[in-house]
Amino acid sequence: MPELFVPEMIAREDGTSDAIALGNTSGKPLLLTLGITRILEQESLDVSIWGSADKEQWRQIAAYPQKFYCGTYLLLVDLSRELHVRYLRVQWRMGRWGETEPKPVAGFYVAAEELKYQTAGAA
Repeated sequence: MPELFVPEMIAREDGTSDAIALGNTSGKPLLLTLGITRILEQESLDVSIWGSADKEQWRQIAAYPQKFYCGTYLLLVDLSRELHVRYLRVQWRMGRWGETEPKPVAGFYVAAEELKYQTAGAA
């Protein structure tokens, strides 16, 4: 069952989510879902995933390509290559070109679920 990292919200400026403890999903691959439910014309949304071992030092470990439209977008984050990461957070940046008003506005959420691999058996 996907867990909401960022519950659906309406953002009007750049921001960062709270730190999310990975617990028993640490070191495992995660499938992240970005759902954009609202975005205005001539706007962009950049969403990135940051990891930390201690909630003090953060570094970017993944990012969605820049988005301009409503939709659902998937991103695989393989934490088996980031064994030191114990916490994740989501960071977003909003852009607007052309007219300077109104300010950017975007509705979105980010959910995550542990990716489970299945192996095919011989028949």
